[in-house]
Amino acid sequence: MTAEPVVGTETTTKTRYDADTLAALSADATAIMERYPDPRSGLLPMLHLVQSVDGYVSRDGILFCAEMLGITAAEVSAVATFYTQYKRHPNGTYTVGVCTNTLCAVMGGDAIFDELSDHLGVGHDETTPDGAITLERVECNAACDYAPVVMVNWEFFDNQTPETATALADKLILGEDVVPTRGAASVCSFKQMSRVLAGFPDGRADEGAGAGEPTLAGLKIARERGWTAPGSQVEPVETGVSTGSTSGGSTTRPVGKPGSSAERKPATPSDTEVGKDKKPGEDAK
Repeated sequence: MTAEPVVGTETTTKTRYDADTLAALSADATAIMERYPDPRSGLLPMLHLVQSVDGYVSRDGILFCAEMLGITAAEVSAVATFYTQYKRHPNGTYTVGVCTNTLCAVMGGDAIFDELSDHLGVGHDETTPDGAITLERVECNAACDYAPVVMVNWEFFDNQTPETATALADKLILGEDVVPTRGAASVCSFKQMSRVLAGFPDGRADEGAGAGEPTLAGLKIARERGWTAPGSQVEPVETGVSTGSTSGGSTTRPVGKPGSSAERKPATPSDTEVGKDKKPGEDAK
């Protein structure tokens, strides 16, 4: 039997939130649920929402989500324990994530994590005694062109070293402002970041640079040499960069077209050899 959804603050709740907190949470959760045809699809952002209040997904946060969505606490817990961005114990003001995946590790990510761990006296997913920093090993920040990368509440700090990373951590502990390499002009708190992930923008999406020189290097070379994807549709674009034409002012660039790969006509033998990877006796699909 599922719990009845909370309606306003007069409904009986098993949570221990005070009336004002419960009212604010309920209003925000209702706004989240209204985004989806099936309200329970809002569970992921709703977990970020309660994390923005408690600093982690607490017992009360789990019960609140269950009551709002009319599902069991066990169902909420199953989701909250699956994704690493949901914390099941109090998180620090700042999550310092060190990428130790392949390229960052090769470029020094492991050394950075080890140095930070020794410097802060904590290990993976542990928080400093003052509650300032939770240290994490991160599986790829999708910023390999700036390896090794450290993130603070998901803001990029590129091309780090053990020395720059520990200096960064010291500034965070002292409450000093730090400026990410790309993105927002400053770093918000873990709770503030969780509210943004819940779908409530803080108005800072357009701050700072989104892509740096390493990210754009391939695009620059392609434009200088007039490279386009085979078979792409093209349209004229004013570039001011000579790509072999005598005018040097106008050239063509590939333009994508919406569509499904299922609509693509077979182009290679592998496209028509249906079922070749099936075992004997299996139906080809």
